[in-house]
Formats: sequence, C-alpha cells, structure tokens
Amino acid sequence: MPGRLWFWAVLLGLTGQLAWTVENMYLNVFVYDTITDSPTALATLVAASAVAATVATLFAGAASDRTGRRRPFIIGGYLLWGLATAGFGLVSVSAAATLAPTVNAVAAAVVAIIVLDCVMSVFGATANDAAFNAWVTDSTSGGNRGRVDGVLATMPLLAMLLVFGALDPLTRTGQWQAFFGLVGGVTMVVGLIAWLGLREPGTPRPGDSYLSTVLHGLRPATVRGNPGLYLALAAWAVLGTSTQVFMPYLIIYVQRYLDIDGYPIVLASVLLGASLVSVLGGRVLDRVGPARGILPVVAVYVLGLVAMFFARGMLPVILAGTVMMSGFMLGVAAISATVRNLTPHERAGQVQGLRMVAMVLVPMVIGPFIGASVITGADETFVELGVVKQVPTPWIFPAAAAVVLLIVWPARRLRAVATPNPAQRTEDLDAHHLG
Repeated sequence: MPGRLWFWAVLLGLTGQLAWTVENMYLNVFVYDTITDSPTALATLVAASAVAATVATLFAGAASDRTGRRRPFIIGGYLLWGLATAGFGLVSVSAAATLAPTVNAVAAAVVAIIVLDCVMSVFGATANDAAFNAWVTDSTSGGNRGRVDGVLATMPLLAMLLVFGALDPLTRTGQWQAFFGLVGGVTMVVGLIAWLGLREPGTPRPGDSYLSTVLHGLRPATVRGNPGLYLALAAWAVLGTSTQVFMPYLIIYVQRYLDIDGYPIVLASVLLGASLVSVLGGRVLDRVGPARGILPVVAVYVLGLVAMFFARGMLPVILAGTVMMSGFMLGVAAISATVRNLTPHERAGQVQGLRMVAMVLVPMVIGPFIGASVITGADETFVELGVVKQVPTPWIFPAAAAVVLLIVWPARRLRAVATPNPAQRTEDLDAHHLG
C-alpha cells in the first residue's frame, strides 16, 4: 500500500465526507431551525437529493469509464461541489419573502433549499461517488480492499467529528453562512490540490457506446451474469435504509429529546471509538473475507440499535452509540469491499451508479419516510420560544433494527456464491495503477 494511494484516498475521501456531512445531517438541522420543523419536509429534502445524486452517478460513472479518465471529474466536481455548498447559507425565509412576496415564504424557502440541494448533490455525486470511488477501485486489489474500505468507512464519522468540534459553535449561534462557506471553501481548495497532483490510475475502457454503458448494469442479463454483485448491492440497500430511518434525525434527537447540552462530546466520543473499531476491523475483514463478515458485524449494529432505545444520559448514549456505529461502519466496509471485489475491471465507474442506487437512492427515499412516520405517530413535542415543535423519539431505533433484519437473505445467499479469495490478488497492479 504505497503512501501516495493512502494520501489521496484519505484527503479526497475525508473532504468529500465533510461536504456530505453538511448535506446529510446539518442541512436538516438548518432547515429545522430556520425554515420548518416538518419531518415530511426533511424526508422530502433527503429523498430528492438522493434521486439527483444517483442519476448523476449513473451518467458520470459511465462517462468516466468511456473516457478512461477519473481525474477531470474529481477536480471539476470538487470545485463546483464546494461552490454549491457555500450557497446553502443564502437561503432563508426572509430572503424568500423578499424575492417572492406573493407566495408562502416558508414553502418558497423549502423549494429553494431542495433545488439547491439537488444541484449540490449532482456535483458531489459526480466527484466523489462516481469518479473518486471508481479511482479507488482501479487503484486497489482484492488483497487490500478490506483495509482501504475500513479506513474509508471511518471518513463520514471523522468528518462529522471535525464539523462538530470545529464548526458546531457556528451553527449553535446561528452563523449558518459562515458555516456553509467554510466547508464549501475547503472542498474547493482540495479540488485545486487534486488538479496539481492527482494521477490517473490507468483505467480500462469498455467497448460499447455511452448509452449502452449507462444502461448496462440495469439490464436483467447483467444481473443474471453477476449474481454476487447484485446480492451485495441488495444487502447494502437494506443496511442503508435502516440507517436512514434514524440518521437524518439523530442530532435533533440527542439535542432535543435527550436534552443533552454536551451532545458534541457524545458524538465525538462515539465517532472516535467507532472509527478505531472500523480501522482495526478492516484488517480482519481482509483475512476472513468481506462477504463472510457481513452478518456478524450487522448483529453488532442491531445490538447497538436496541441499546440506543434504552440509553438515557451522556455515558449510556456514548456506549450504546459506539456499539451501533461500529457495527454500521464495519457493515459498510464489508459490503463495499465485496462490491469492489465483484466489480468487472472495465466497469468500475458504471458500478458506482449501481452502488448509488443501493447506498443512496433506495435508503434515502424509503428510510427517512419510515422515520418520519414513526416520529409523527409518537407525536412527541417540545416548546421553543412559544412554538410547539415535533421531536424524534427512541422508537426510530427499533424501527431501524426491524428493517435491517431483511439483510439476512441476501447476505446468506452471497456467501454461497463464488467470490474471489480475499487472500489472492484478483488483478495485477502495475505501478501506475497505484496513482
């Protein structure tokens, strides 16, 4: 594992997850605090961005396969991604009332933030989900992907930790423009750094047309020809849907329902502990085989979800949250490494589109609405400045546990399908493959 590969994997992976943290978690808090507390509006925001990101990944991934180049999509995508992220701070109810005085200002602000979120998601998906993840697949092998994906699985939580530690004070004092501007600026700077030093991994190119490349992974014949790949993607869709039942509402739950003022300490402790477990667990996945590790680590995740339902107070929430997030991150690492191992050499970009269907589209369209229905059904509220607001309840965690039980079928079938031996190199990597 050369240092150059680790450098770009960590730099681009972590920066991308900083921007996704803003979009996946803090954008919901921003809307909740400044525009509307409607859980349906939050679920719609998440679902719309998921559709935009998935479509963008399908087309951008196929384009990077056809051109045989990942670098332009990464660089251009990160620059535009940062610009769109900075734009979130410009959306407000007062601005909507000024620009469109004849319409409902809250509704106009909700529409504006959804549209901007979709634009941001297109750029982010092109740069990170399509091009960067294809670059990682091109630059690694079956013998080291568990380690790489174990580290990459920590990036979302490390990004959350950095945002909580360095920028959360801005959100708590309402300085949203500065918050979004800083994250957007960092994303653009990293795009410029990639322009100066990132190398192409030597990408094989498919021989069919662009449209055929886009549609190839959606054809029934392709599914029949790659059963292991699609079983792994199905398992990913189940795990992702489960996490999206509670993840969009997690900060609000800890802050508003549990009434933990030091919630950044809680989240930081959970993220550090879970990240350490994921890094160490990635080595174990390489030894036993990622596909064989899916069910055991998901069992840990379910145990954590059950514990979160009962946890009250800072220390119990830290312990339960660490178990929950450790299981989740190792589950992502195991499934991601399995998908990479089963990816056809010349179609790494195209598979990122399928990955987005499983990891983003299905979970973010279904999961948040399950969570919203649970929250609405519980009908828990609190009063802030004389305004009654709905608040997430602990029942989102049992709901998430019930969803993830569906993973048993694809995970067991996946173990029965012939997969590459993790101890063997599935491809010979030349020096230029390592970036």
